[in-house]
Amino acid sequence: MNIQGRLVHFSGTVQGVGFRYTARQLARGYSITGYVKNLPDGRVEILAEGPADEIDAFLADIRKRMGHYITAEEQELRQPSGKFTGFDIRF
Repeated sequence: MNIQGRLVHFSGTVQGVGFRYTARQLARGYSITGYVKNLPDGRVEILAEGPADEIDAFLADIRKRMGHYITAEEQELRQPSGKFTGFDIRF
C-alpha cells in the first residue's frame, strides 16, 4: 500500500461556502486522516494522509462537489506523519 501525505491548497471562493464541512464529510468515506482549515489569505488547506488512491478519490470528490467555487489548486507531496487519528476541521 502506497501511504503518502499530500498538502493541497484550494483558491477561489472557498471560504464561507461550507467547503471545510463538505471536505470533512467526504473524508469519512475514505481511509484517510488529516485536516482541513481556512487560511488568512482566503485559501483552504487540506493535509491528507493515507493510500494514494484514497487521497486521489477524495480530492476528486471535493472537485466534483465544490468545483464551482475552486479557481486553482496546488498540491505538494509530504512525508506522512502518522499523527492523525481522523480527519478534522482546524480553526
